[in-house]
Amino acid sequence: MAEQGEQDQESKTEEPTSKRLQEAREKGQVAQSREVANAAILLAGTIALVAMGADAASKIFWSMRSFVERPHSFALDADAATILFWAISADLAWALLPILGLLLAVGLGTSFVQHGFLFSAEGLKPKWSKLSPMAGLKRMFSSRGLVELVKNLFKLVIVGAAATFAVMPWMTGVEQWVGLGVEDMLSATMGLTFRMLTGVVAAMALIAVLDYGYQWWDHHRQMRMTKQEVREEGKQQEGDPHIKSKIRALRVERARRRMMQQVPEADVVVTNPTHYAVALKYDPDRMSAPRLVAKGVDQVAQRIREVAKEHDVPLMENPPLARALYAGVELDREIPEEHYRAVAQIIGYVMKLKGRKLPA
Repeated sequence: MAEQGEQDQESKTEEPTSKRLQEAREKGQVAQSREVANAAILLAGTIALVAMGADAASKIFWSMRSFVERPHSFALDADAATILFWAISADLAWALLPILGLLLAVGLGTSFVQHGFLFSAEGLKPKWSKLSPMAGLKRMFSSRGLVELVKNLFKLVIVGAAATFAVMPWMTGVEQWVGLGVEDMLSATMGLTFRMLTGVVAAMALIAVLDYGYQWWDHHRQMRMTKQEVREEGKQQEGDPHIKSKIRALRVERARRRMMQQVPEADVVVTNPTHYAVALKYDPDRMSAPRLVAKGVDQVAQRIREVAKEHDVPLMENPPLARALYAGVELDREIPEEHYRAVAQIIGYVMKLKGRKLPA
């Protein structure tokens, strides 16, 4: 199965289309790095510790002080314990709410920065394959699982080294801490913690940049398509060429039928005499110039002549004019001025045969 998957991946040589990427996005499949969120949350936590840590610690201290100074004053029955529990929880929540709110906002913000607003119910659907032990083992020992293992080991080494180098210069005089007072010891501990967190944040930022680049590359690789998939998508978007040709043929046939329905109403059909046929209609009261109502070559021209004979429409041979009108005039359009003289002679002759006269 793993070999089959690798072969399928090797056959995907084409870049993903925008439609493929959009469909993947709708399923929640986007390039996203958890390391970016981890680094941002750690940075926000460090800033919150410096900016709001003292205030939160003070609130917690005053909330818990009474338990240390007079523990005998608290009742231990069930009702009193419940009330006390909720009171302590409220105090702790109030003290930690700004910090937790900042961390939550940063966590959501990193997701938005990476791929914009995205909501997909696809990830909420139960997938029984994830409960299969064999499927889990395959994921663990797959190439992607190996990459994740190497990445985690690399992260452990880098973060550990960064934390060590950040605090090592300050550990030489740690034995002197024994003689410090409580406030001085807490101050030294906070300073050392801040330095360690600074080193860890810098390391995590580097890891986040590298991991996001890898996640984007891997997602792009997974979204690649085979040549067949590209062709199938093109057919879906543009339509099957065979179906399009059939639709085009149907449209041409319908247009031809409508054109043939105009031939009996024509005043004259100008012919080549065999290869071209052009049907003209002229109503002096409604038209400023004769109008071309039907035209065709070869078999279509023959059919126009047949319909004209069936309805006693005169046929006039004029090869140059027939070819010129066929090439230069669209259906249901009036003829251009350069053909007025030649067409007027033919229309005038036909009207004389019918006992009609052209308007002056």
